[in-house]
Amino acid sequence: MTRAHGFPYCTAAMLLAALAIVAVDIASFGQAFGAERWRGLVIAPENRCAPYDRDDYRYSQSVEAEIVATMGGRIYGPYSGRHYSTTRQTDIEHIVAVSEAHDSGLCAADQSVRHRFASDLLNLTLAAPEVNRCSGNGKCAYDAAEWLPPRNRCWFAARVVAVKFKYSLTVDRNEAVALQRVLSDCTSTDIVFADREADAPTTSSAIEPTVIAVALRLYDDNRNGRITCAEARNHGIAPVSRDHPAYPYMRDGDGDGVVCE
Repeated sequence: MTRAHGFPYCTAAMLLAALAIVAVDIASFGQAFGAERWRGLVIAPENRCAPYDRDDYRYSQSVEAEIVATMGGRIYGPYSGRHYSTTRQTDIEHIVAVSEAHDSGLCAADQSVRHRFASDLLNLTLAAPEVNRCSGNGKCAYDAAEWLPPRNRCWFAARVVAVKFKYSLTVDRNEAVALQRVLSDCTSTDIVFADREADAPTTSSAIEPTVIAVALRLYDDNRNGRITCAEARNHGIAPVSRDHPAYPYMRDGDGDGVVCE
């Protein structure tokens, strides 16, 4: 049998075929990322072009109620799939961490852009302190190459891309690879809400006053201090249950805890 460098011919052929597959994979990788771009984002190492000051990224505590409202009134941590009875049990969490955003382009932005980024609901969610902060397996200020949530990874990865695209932030190559790996397996990037009874860490169902107050601003279209079923359906929140922040401003004629059924 003919041999090539000591290998049987068939083995050498298999090796060449494998190398060809690797070459195709590398070519596909390069095509996916383009000329130093991936999904419209410039691929570049993180760069602190100006000193980082957390005070440049201040936000109002009122965004907490707005985050809850975007989740249909749920006080929910998508990273862990846990429901909470009060926002005192959670932190306001920036999906793209502010320090990472600073090093990905906001270091060159003016103060108004930094403030807008810090309060942008597209980049905000809730998380328990042990998930959000720099301890144990917490997210801290890591990017997607360094940390991914246990749950809702497709939603998380899509949000990272959307936020970075909105603010023209860069993505480093390791982060792009990690995000691509997640997104390539996704059939949906919608947030998934875990079963409340199975995952709720507490039993109280009280809604905080700040969460209730923001409901009027979000759903009371005619500004009369009440929310009608027509307004609820217009905003896609009907039927409205007792634990929703819009409920206190609605009329529950039969008192069953659900309106606009």
